[in-house]
Amino acid sequence: MSADPLVLGIETSCDETGVGIMRGGTLLADSVASSVDQHARFGGVVPEVASRAHLEAMVPMIDHACESAGVRLDQLDGIAVTSGPGLAGALLVGVAAAKALATSLGVPLYGVNHLSSHVAVDVIEHGPLPEPVVALLVSGGHSNLLLVPDVTREIRSLGATMDDAAGEAFDKVARVLGLPFPGGPHIDRVAREGSAVAIDFPRALTGAGAVQRHRFDFSFSGLKTAVARWVTLRAQNGESVPVADVAASFQEAVVDVLTAKAVAACRDSGVDHLLIGGGVAANSRLRHVAAVRCERVGLQLRVPRPGLCTDNGAMVAAWGSLAMSAGRAPSSNDLAVDSSQPVEQIRG
Repeated sequence: MSADPLVLGIETSCDETGVGIMRGGTLLADSVASSVDQHARFGGVVPEVASRAHLEAMVPMIDHACESAGVRLDQLDGIAVTSGPGLAGALLVGVAAAKALATSLGVPLYGVNHLSSHVAVDVIEHGPLPEPVVALLVSGGHSNLLLVPDVTREIRSLGATMDDAAGEAFDKVARVLGLPFPGGPHIDRVAREGSAVAIDFPRALTGAGAVQRHRFDFSFSGLKTAVARWVTLRAQNGESVPVADVAASFQEAVVDVLTAKAVAACRDSGVDHLLIGGGVAANSRLRHVAAVRCERVGLQLRVPRPGLCTDNGAMVAAWGSLAMSAGRAPSSNDLAVDSSQPVEQIRG
């Protein structure tokens, strides 16, 4: 095996059909087809719609990625695919395609944990990962703090959301404010015109008692409810709702908790690098506050560019490339999907 394997990665855990191609640490292609517009009228992702969209987009995305990279399928050294967690039907589409490719080409197949690939993708942006690194992963379905000694071998959970994920809270608050789906980008945009201190929304699991029991866990359900109640009360009193101020104050509450706990996790673990990944990592306020707080205590911050934070095939190919270069054994041909795959289970 070459030290720089040519790996194709497939991502279909939710509503993006992503196909990426890596040669070693170099990204050659990153093709993404999103079905988000088909879900917008429902206010959230519809699993059946997502699965059908993956079926329709899979072959065109593979062809587009190969054309962009200037490679043929028979030149590939390996196939990597997200096997969990995610929507079961959506995952099945990606894994079936990956199995077909690996079998027909006679190359190894690697089932990849969606969360570990969000860590691995940063090699594209900033080079080899520090070992260990603390990773804060925030998306529509996940809010996790992880200690990562080796992204292809060992990941330890430090904390996770106890209810709504951060991205889910963004979507629900956006709906309350009459903003489109997905809510994250729209709240980020509107919040720039508002005041982050206009409304004192709660910061859950930050009090002395909660910190002892849930030091690195998150909870955003109460915050979401507090925003909804504030807006409802305002409307009942016949007052206008200052959407920009609500968005900015809500966003600040989320960002404050995420960054404070991430920095504390680094310091408690004796780790000097913090990596932030997942769709919410594209949020401009999160990136700014994290940079300020990391600089204040001497931590090195690594955040991929926004296009690599959202779900994509490049992150799966990146993990596969790292695994092949490190000589990790491939998955078996009966690789199954696991919609609730735990973060500590790095591979399928």
